[in-house]
Parts: sequence; C-alpha cells; structure tokens
Amino acid sequence: MKIKTGDTVLLIAGKDKGKKGKVIKIIPKERKVVVEGLNMRKKHVRARRMGEKGQIVSLPAPLDISNVKLVCPRCLKDTRVGYRLTEDKKKFRICKKCGAEI
Repeated sequence: MKIKTGDTVLLIAGKDKGKKGKVIKIIPKERKVVVEGLNMRKKHVRARRMGEKGQIVSLPAPLDISNVKLVCPRCLKDTRVGYRLTEDKKKFRICKKCGAEI
C-alpha cells in the first residue's frame, strides 16, 4: 500500500469529499484506512457504573483506500505516489508532481 500511518490525505469521494486529514490506522487485508476527523460515525456507549449515564460518542469509521489521495508535504498538492531506488537498494516514495521524497 502506498499510504502509511501519519500521512496527510485528501478525501476524493463520500460525504466529506474535499476535506484533509491525518491517517490514524491502516487495515491492509480489507484495503481500508481510518482518517482522523473524517467519516465520523456515532456509537452509543452503555453506562459502566451505577449512577453513570450512557452517552453517544463520535468515532472515525474506516474508508476504502481508493477514496483517499496522498497530499505531498512539500508542494501541498494531492498527488499520485511513485517509488525510487537508491544506489544501495533502498526504496522510498516520491511525489509524482514535484519529485520530492515523501
């Protein structure tokens, strides 16, 4: 997968289309990502102790990886991801628009 935890991504489909956020979690087997503050869902939480009230908590739900696009930290544009090999066989991601290392 070309997107990693901590990357800034742009949502390109869905109810939050056009918003940016930071990737919190990646689920590779399902090809999904969880983005901070996007695709929020409400969860009803039961009271744990006597006298405590139940509450409704908003949590980010997983998104399909095809609905997000990486934002380059250098040029701040949404971009495709490429790879480049160094002489000592190390592989790193590059921005397809400006060529900077991500």
